[in-house]
Amino acid sequence: MASSEEKMSFECMLPPSSLQHLVKSWLAEDTPSFDYGGAVVGNSPERAVLLCKSNGVLCGRPFFDAVFAALDCEVHWRKEEGEELSPVCEVAEVTGPARNLLLGERVALNCITRSSGVASMARKFAALRAQHGWHGDVVGTRKTTPGFRLVEKYSLLVGGMGTHRHDLSSMVMLKDNHIWSAGNISSAVKRARAACGFSVKIEVECRSVEDAQCAARAGADVLMLDNFAPATLQTAAAQLKKEFPHVLVEGSGGITLDNVAGYFGPHVDVLSTSRPTQGYSTVDFSLKVRKAGHDPANPTVTSA
Repeated sequence: MASSEEKMSFECMLPPSSLQHLVKSWLAEDTPSFDYGGAVVGNSPERAVLLCKSNGVLCGRPFFDAVFAALDCEVHWRKEEGEELSPVCEVAEVTGPARNLLLGERVALNCITRSSGVASMARKFAALRAQHGWHGDVVGTRKTTPGFRLVEKYSLLVGGMGTHRHDLSSMVMLKDNHIWSAGNISSAVKRARAACGFSVKIEVECRSVEDAQCAARAGADVLMLDNFAPATLQTAAAQLKKEFPHVLVEGSGGITLDNVAGYFGPHVDVLSTSRPTQGYSTVDFSLKVRKAGHDPANPTVTSA
């Protein structure tokens, strides 16, 4: 995980072809046939303002850009990726044909509200890690929204967390179902190594110190101590690191913002959690066409 001082551009990790494929599918989902509203507004040039209406971390600019680029619109940003936002503020301006602006509006907003929501929760996990001076990484799991994994994994990085494996091809993780099907931990690890070779790490889900010892002896690179209570995790991690100093020890299961600090420890290398991609609140954004006499902030109606 990159430190904030390095100012790494995670946007450079996003393959253009993947972005284009995602955007094409999102736009096709939202407009599978006629765009009836397009007949109403036509192709007259318009300007729209992107407003943030709740606190959060701005994230998702590459996806927002890609949606409107596919529709021949231009986005002019006023805020940086990863910047903390307070309501109500202008984040960007989008220019282009009226019907194209409205074709991209909901798709682009869906991306940026969710991306910013993931990044905002990730930022809170990262802040707790820094506050306690913990050496390890808090990472987001593969429990992501189908079809939206690239966005959510990217958002974890912008928020300051790390990511666990991106997909089944990124690393071998032998969970209980693999082990039960293979017969035992040792057999499962040996089969995995024969399949993946030397260049791919093998992680084993363990429910006891004995399981972890067996996995390490069989050649596992990472030992996931699953659903261990915080104090039990620390004791087990210390024992395993003493016996197998080369392995990584991961804690997982039920880790939240409220309890993550209890899992920090000198012998734990990684803590994995699904909360930033399964339990996040979205950040509120809106995109409004600029017109004289109309307030883009869309204030609450207090009288009819």
